[in-house]
Amino acid sequence: MILVEADAGGEWDSRIDWEELAERAVLSAVACSSHASLNNSDLAIEVSVKFTDDDEVKALNAAYRGKDKATNVLSFPMMEPELLDSIAAADGGDVLLGDVVLAHGICASEAAEKGVSTETHASHLVVHGTLHLLGYDHETSDEDADEMERVEREALSAIGISDPYAVTEVEAH
Repeated sequence: MILVEADAGGEWDSRIDWEELAERAVLSAVACSSHASLNNSDLAIEVSVKFTDDDEVKALNAAYRGKDKATNVLSFPMMEPELLDSIAAADGGDVLLGDVVLAHGICASEAAEKGVSTETHASHLVVHGTLHLLGYDHETSDEDADEMERVEREALSAIGISDPYAVTEVEAH
């Protein structure tokens, strides 16, 4: 079973249930992935989601990736992807799948550019980050990127979010 812990602070709207949003996005990402069996495992599999500010994400990005800039989402997997199928079959215990960290300023800015709510874009970023925890990658090959994007679309659709990659054409009047 997947357990999601979420922490939202600072600039994140306190009227939003970020923990519920994170849980819904994580569970959907896992369910639509090639590791869907993790959702039904007797093992307690924890995913931590932190909604923080750009400065903290910038510091994490510099410390762990050598990139001195903020980014929208970071993922810190705690398990090797090839071990995921074997842990799904475990009959008890607990394991940390990893951490997903979102930067508020970048998330809000990207949401505005896309014409969607911050919550909608944050859901997308949590799905994206969770897929990284599951071993999905969009940087090694076009095929891997296409597969990750396909799973993202499916996971977002399952929680009622439109395709974030759809290209819409504006009609000239």
